[in-house]
Amino acid sequence: MNRQDWIKSLQIAAIYMGTIVGAGFATGQEILQFFTKYGQKGTFAIIASTFLFIWLGNKVMLLAQQIKAKSYEDLNIALFGKRYGSLISIFMLVVLLGVSAVMLAGAGTVFYENWNLPYQLGLIATCLVCFFLLRKGLTAIIAVNSIVVPIMLVFTFIIFFDTLKSPYTSNFLRAHTDFPLWTVVSTPFLYTAFNLSLAQAVLVPIGAQTSKPIIIKWGSIIGGIGIGFMLMVGHIALSAHMPGITQFAIPMGGIARSLSPYIYVIYICIIFAEVFTTLLADVYGLALQIHERSKLSINLIVMFVLIVCYLLSQIGFGVLLSTLYPLFGFISLGWFLLIARKKLD
Repeated sequence: MNRQDWIKSLQIAAIYMGTIVGAGFATGQEILQFFTKYGQKGTFAIIASTFLFIWLGNKVMLLAQQIKAKSYEDLNIALFGKRYGSLISIFMLVVLLGVSAVMLAGAGTVFYENWNLPYQLGLIATCLVCFFLLRKGLTAIIAVNSIVVPIMLVFTFIIFFDTLKSPYTSNFLRAHTDFPLWTVVSTPFLYTAFNLSLAQAVLVPIGAQTSKPIIIKWGSIIGGIGIGFMLMVGHIALSAHMPGITQFAIPMGGIARSLSPYIYVIYICIIFAEVFTTLLADVYGLALQIHERSKLSINLIVMFVLIVCYLLSQIGFGVLLSTLYPLFGFISLGWFLLIARKKLD
């Protein structure tokens, strides 16, 4: 590969990481619930998840490239057939709309709880910035993730090196829990399925617009390893503070606060940025999907989607999160199995 190809691979990796590393990941709640609570077994679950992210992320984008998919509906039709693929896509459209509303509500919550600014101001400001950025299309998503992901990686290294000073650093290798083995074995599949099925809204157009399979391959490898690295660092840090860290609604925030007030302020900004990158990716994927069906202007669709998200976000972050995520997780597993079985040409 030439220098330009490597840059494109790194951009794909940054988008991949930025899309997966959403609000739940950045706060530490996802890592705690899916991995850290399982002790040393959670460590092996993260390693398995990393391989799944590399393999299936690559497969989703290559499939999109091969069938020249214009949106994730084209991919679902290739997986499920015309009838069921269209139904699954409609369902995913509704849930992605809900997840976008969750992200927007999360942004409003950061404004209110951490910056002492009105919740509604947070919603409106986030919608406006999102709208103007998405007028640039995929270019905006690449640009935002190219900034946010390196900052997140720097913060991850700060947490990692601070954790090395703790006498409980090795907890991730020796902590035991009473959870049955089947729950640990299923965790990598559930976690990867849930996150990848959401990420396909942006991975599919990326794959379709990338000319060389080798660029996708290395983008998936670098992105998958990056996701695994951040998962593992979060897991090591949380394990070193178990079980007391479970009392925090934002566990990684609790760790950041213990380092210094300045790092905590930066961390809250990172959480907002991660919420924002996920919102950008989901709204972009939704706009492409609706455009494919209606042929309306992309800008008009983005505006409409953001207005609906604004209205839904009035319900609140916690209620939306607890209602939509379990429902979508169940459907995601079936999608995951079909992606895994699908053969590439």
